[in-house]
Amino acid sequence: MEQKLLFTSESVSEGHPDKVCDQIADAILDECLRQDSNSRVACECLATKQFLLIAGEITTNAKINYKKIARDVIKDIGYDKKCLGFDYKNVKIKVKIKQQSNDIALGVNKENKMEQGAGDQGIMFGYATNETKGYMPLAISIAHKLVRVASNLRKSGDFKHARPDMKSQVTIDYTDSNNIKIDTILMSVQHDDNIDLEEFRKYIHDEIMVKVAKSFNLNTDFVSYINPTGRFVIGGPEGDTGLTGRKIIVDTYGGASRHGGGSFSGKDPSKVDRSAAYYARYMAKNLVAAGVADRLEIQLSYGIGLADPISISLSTFKTSKYSDEVILKIINKIFDARPYSIIKQFSLDKPHFKYKDTANYGHFGRGDLNLPWEKLDKVEQIKRLLK
Repeated sequence: MEQKLLFTSESVSEGHPDKVCDQIADAILDECLRQDSNSRVACECLATKQFLLIAGEITTNAKINYKKIARDVIKDIGYDKKCLGFDYKNVKIKVKIKQQSNDIALGVNKENKMEQGAGDQGIMFGYATNETKGYMPLAISIAHKLVRVASNLRKSGDFKHARPDMKSQVTIDYTDSNNIKIDTILMSVQHDDNIDLEEFRKYIHDEIMVKVAKSFNLNTDFVSYINPTGRFVIGGPEGDTGLTGRKIIVDTYGGASRHGGGSFSGKDPSKVDRSAAYYARYMAKNLVAAGVADRLEIQLSYGIGLADPISISLSTFKTSKYSDEVILKIINKIFDARPYSIIKQFSLDKPHFKYKDTANYGHFGRGDLNLPWEKLDKVEQIKRLLK
């Protein structure tokens, strides 16, 4: 029997306890930047049964009502009933915020902003592949859409008895490169007590799984698993403690690319964990769109207080007809990965989007948000340099 070549990615909904924390942290960041674009924010949240802790280091001139912001996010997600074990009216909120360390500020706050250093050391990866229109891996793209569609149907009232906490997992079969297909889809969806589980499962299969598969022009004869434990009533922060920054693979490429380890949510753009990861994606996406490679991964590394990256490296996974040296020359000629240059180019300190919106369903490949790091505005320049 032929051994299948399989790859799997997962996603989670906005009601997942870790994502609850990510959204609250980013909503706080949004409000800080709205009032003061020079805000320095490193916000972390922890959520458990009817309790939320907001902590971190924030230096800002903004006046922030942390508890109101958190309650508004929780309500918008759909945690609006006491029976859910975590709801915006009854959750106890504790705030433990202090200012950013002066030692960190020394390296970040420079008179000449172009000399602004990274807020910490670290490595970041950006990735792109031409297997989907959005230059994202197929498995994570489908996984995101499954929980996004399910959440939208829940909020519209069409998906009856569904609660906010959901997870999806998609396995792609790459055995035949001319016939890539879905092998397996797994979904776990929190639900009300005392419901018809078979009817609930049928809705998920027919109205969510099958329709999402068809939207990608893929097969519908996949293996499906739906709430395999048989019951998922207790969920959200009541069922599992949530924490900011714990879904870094969901936030990025579903495991198709390496990850430097730094999370995004709750961090202002002076933190290269966030801004440089966005820029590495921008670099990789433009290079792939220009035909440099079918798949491409960029690594950036930084030192705290230093403006220029310590290193830039790449991998094309043997999908390019150009040498790494040629590609690196192009990178050095047209991309500027210094922290303030990234912030300025993408207007990350005065964004037209809300960081909170990036906390759900991935930070990349988001055609719905018009994110600046998803623009393909360097493609023609790259093509000219390749001639």
